[in-house]
Amino acid sequence: MKPALADYCILVLSFICVLRSEKCVQEYIGRQMVFEENNPLRLDCSIQHYERANFTLNWYMNGNDTPLVTQLFPRVFQEKTSLWFIPAIGQDSGLYHCIISYRNSTKCYKYSVPIAVLNNSAGRCFNEQYYLKQTLFPRGPSPIVCHQVNMFGQKVDYPSIHWYKECEPIQGERFELFTNHLIFKDVKKDDEGKYVCKGTYTFRGNKYNFSNSILMNVLEDLARKRTEILYPINHTIEADVGSNVFTECNVSSFKDTPISISWRVNNTLVDNLFEGRIIEGFQTNIPKEGAEIFTVSLNITKLKNEDYDQYFTCHAGEVAAYIKIQRPTKNRAAFVILILLLIIPVLICILFKIEIVLWYRKSCRPFFHKKVSDGKIYDAYVLYPKISSQVDFVLKLLPEVLEKQCGYSLFIPGRDDLPGKALVNVVDETITQSRRLIMILVSGSSSSEEAPEQNIAVYHALIPDGIKTILIEMSKIKDYSNMPESIRYIKQKQGAIRWKGDFMKKDSSSANSSFWKKVRYRMPPEHQGSQELALMPAPCSASQMIEA
Repeated sequence: MKPALADYCILVLSFICVLRSEKCVQEYIGRQMVFEENNPLRLDCSIQHYERANFTLNWYMNGNDTPLVTQLFPRVFQEKTSLWFIPAIGQDSGLYHCIISYRNSTKCYKYSVPIAVLNNSAGRCFNEQYYLKQTLFPRGPSPIVCHQVNMFGQKVDYPSIHWYKECEPIQGERFELFTNHLIFKDVKKDDEGKYVCKGTYTFRGNKYNFSNSILMNVLEDLARKRTEILYPINHTIEADVGSNVFTECNVSSFKDTPISISWRVNNTLVDNLFEGRIIEGFQTNIPKEGAEIFTVSLNITKLKNEDYDQYFTCHAGEVAAYIKIQRPTKNRAAFVILILLLIIPVLICILFKIEIVLWYRKSCRPFFHKKVSDGKIYDAYVLYPKISSQVDFVLKLLPEVLEKQCGYSLFIPGRDDLPGKALVNVVDETITQSRRLIMILVSGSSSSEEAPEQNIAVYHALIPDGIKTILIEMSKIKDYSNMPESIRYIKQKQGAIRWKGDFMKKDSSSANSSFWKKVRYRMPPEHQGSQELALMPAPCSASQMIEA
C-alpha cells in the first residue's frame, strides 16, 4: 500500500534539497523502501566502487551535510557500510544517502534511497497502510514467510513467533510452524486473507518485538501457467571475489494475478542461509500492457569463494530459473596484449614517421633514382626575400646541406639565373622545371620586391596538380594577417617548418639535424651526389623492400 501523502511530500522535498547540493557522482537512486514501525531495518550502500580502493563511507539524512554520528550501540548506528535501525520508528522516515570518498582523491560517489516507516496503530491486527503480498497455489504443502527476520545477525526467538488471521490466532492440524514459516499442508481458496506474524528477537543483549502484515492470495491453476521468468534465463555471470553482485528476478504474469517470488540456494531461502550477507529484496510490480512485471532483487554484498558454481535460483510459483557465478576469464589480458600489439606499431609510425621515410629512401636510393623520369631539371626552386641575413642562409647553408650532403639540385635566384632574360620568363620556366618550391618567410616583411616572383610561384602552387610547396619560417611568425591570402592558405593546408638553428654552430649544417630532416622529408627522394658515386649501394632486393 502507498504511504500517507505527507510522508511522500517530505521525501520529495528532501530529495530536491539533495539534488541542489549535489557534489558527488550519483551512482544509483534506489526505489522507495517502506517498512513497518518497531521492526529492524538495515540500509546497504549499493555502490560498486568501494571494494576497489581505500575509502571513507558516511551516511546522511534529508540533505544534511553532517554525517549521522551516534553514541555507543544506539538505536540508529553505522556498521561497516550499512546503516542499522534497531528498531525503526516513524521519525526515521526520510531520504538517506551514503557518500564514498577516496583518500588522496577528489572523487566521490553517492547512493540515495528514500524510506518510509509506517505506524501500525491496530496492534496485532492487519496493518492496512503497509503489508506484503504473498501468493500460494491450491496444492500443498506451501508456506508463507514472516520477512525481516534473521536478516541482520540478530538471534530470533522462533518459538515466540505467533500467526494471526483476521486478528484471530491460527490453530489446527492443517498448519505447521517452522522457524519463520507458516506451512499450509493443504492450500484452499478459503485460506486467502490477511495474516499477521509477531515475535521477538535479541540484539546485543536486548530484546525487541517485530511484526509483519501479509496479504495472502491463492492463485488459480490457469493463472499459474501464464507465469514466465524473463530474467534470469539459466546463465552465468562473472565477478571477482570480494565484489558486490546485484541482480534481479523479473517475472511476467497476467494483470491482477499475484505471485510469490523468492531466491533460493539448494531450495533454501537465501535470507535463512547466508546470515544477511546475501539479501533478498522486496517484491515490486509494474503494470505493462495488460500484464504485470514482478521484480525481486538479489544482493550479494560480498562475494566469497564458496559462492562460485552455486545455483542462485529464482522461484516464481512452479517456474524457476537460476544464475551461476563464475570467476572472470583470463581472456582480458590476451585482449589487452593484442590491442597493444596493434597500437604500438601505429604509434611508432606516427612518432618516427620522418626517420622511417628517410631511412627507407636511403636504403633503397637506387630504386628511387631509376624511377625519376619526370623531365624535371631542378629538385627545388628557392624563393626568398633579399635580406642580408636570409641571403646567407639561402646562398650558403641551403646549398651546403641540400646540394653537397644530399645531392639535390637547387635553382636559387641571384646565383643561377642567366643575364639577358626577362625575370617573369625565368621564374615561370624554372618553376615548371622544378619538383618543389621552397619559400622563405620572414616576420614583418612585405616582400614587395619579390611580388612578381611570388605571384608566379604561388600560381604554380595553387593550380591543380601544381608544384608542392615547402614553407620555411626564419623566425616565429605569430600573425599571418599581413601575408598574402595565398600564403595563408598554403600555411593552413600543410603547415610550415621553422628554422631555430644558429649559423655559427656546426650541427646547423648537418643533414641529420631535426630541421633538415623535416626539409628532406618534404623534398623528393634524395639523389646520388658526385662525392658518393663510389659508395653507391646495390639496388634493393625484394627482402629489403618487404623489410622497409
